[in-house]
Amino acid sequence: MKTIAPQRQRGIVVILVTIGLVALLATAALALDGAHGMINKTRLQNVVDAAALSAAKTLDQTNGDADAARTEALAMFADNAGALSNAEIQSSYTTGDLTVSVQFSTTLEPFVPGTVPAQFVRVIASNLRLPGWFVRVVGVTEKVVGATAVAGPSPTLGQVCNVAPMMVCGDPSDPTDPYFGYTPNEPEILKTASSGGDFEVGPGNFQLVRLDGSAGGADIRRALAGDYDACVDNSDEAVIETEPGNTVGPLVQGINTRLGIYEGPLAGSQSQYPPDVIIEQPDPLLTYDAGSDAILYQGNPVDPDAITFFDYQEYEARLTTSSFDREPPIGQFGRRILAMPVGNCDGTTNGQGQVPLLGFACFYLIQEAIQKGNESHVYGQFVGNCEVTGRPGPEPVTGPGPHIIQLYKDPDAVPS
Repeated sequence: MKTIAPQRQRGIVVILVTIGLVALLATAALALDGAHGMINKTRLQNVVDAAALSAAKTLDQTNGDADAARTEALAMFADNAGALSNAEIQSSYTTGDLTVSVQFSTTLEPFVPGTVPAQFVRVIASNLRLPGWFVRVVGVTEKVVGATAVAGPSPTLGQVCNVAPMMVCGDPSDPTDPYFGYTPNEPEILKTASSGGDFEVGPGNFQLVRLDGSAGGADIRRALAGDYDACVDNSDEAVIETEPGNTVGPLVQGINTRLGIYEGPLAGSQSQYPPDVIIEQPDPLLTYDAGSDAILYQGNPVDPDAITFFDYQEYEARLTTSSFDREPPIGQFGRRILAMPVGNCDGTTNGQGQVPLLGFACFYLIQEAIQKGNESHVYGQFVGNCEVTGRPGPEPVTGPGPHIIQLYKDPDAVPS
């Protein structure tokens, strides 16, 4: 039997070691290039997410102005791509290899680009080309990645925060009515009862929400101006703690900061409590006739079908055209639209107690609140949606109410 000489065995070992080294280097190359691609894909995803959220917020604030939202998306993308850590993204975007497109849809699933009114926005970044380093040894010269993000209004919230601390009475007879007995876009006057008197049950009346550790009128004033940040759970068992006491003056002063009116202790607090971007009001102001229980404009009862004063419809139109009275940051979007808890006031009185929660509604301030003796009159309209903070659910639903702007998984995304 023949044996292999030691010299020949050494040659085989060299070949095996060489093959092993090549395989090891190829594996290391793939790992390094793969990590390089993954890091930049993650960075690109973060840039796209920010652009989609910013565009969706603009879409929400401007009543579906797709042109303004697209401009905001591209500006936000460019700003974030210019960050120091995103040098390769910025380089690819500057040369035109990396392309960015923005789409809008009324619905999330299916996402149908170009449908109106626009509610959801998709930002797509394609063709980010990254140089291949070690993978060139296996014939790969570059890596190509992309990212997509979809954002829009959240579903009905399980928890609603930064609501106005005033609980309005609703009609509990129809649990399917999202407006709790109110007629959307119809002028309403919300009134408080006289201090110490019985609380009149039914739509059109409200009580203050109890503030933890409240120091009275000073806290109410700041809370109505925007300091109230407590959260309310939106569940069948939830209740609202109501607050007794005569705080009409502070209530009016707090609400009116939202329309650029700063009186009493809130004088000079514009930087802390900025007005809405639009502060126009009816001229002359609306009034209330207690005898006929009617809202009057220029001495005549308001016809909801023929409104001739500045109302929510005109406010929306001015938002769409970016015709602001106070430019951001001096003005703030949505300040004159309040998210309010709605309660079942049956059997309650004007004092401290618990009122079962029916849900939440969005109330647009037509004009400044007015103090009438021991009552405060708040004029406005119940409208479809308003942005708040809170805890959203996993899927969007239709219907009015408070919401936040959030990211969604792109239903049409293709892994890159």
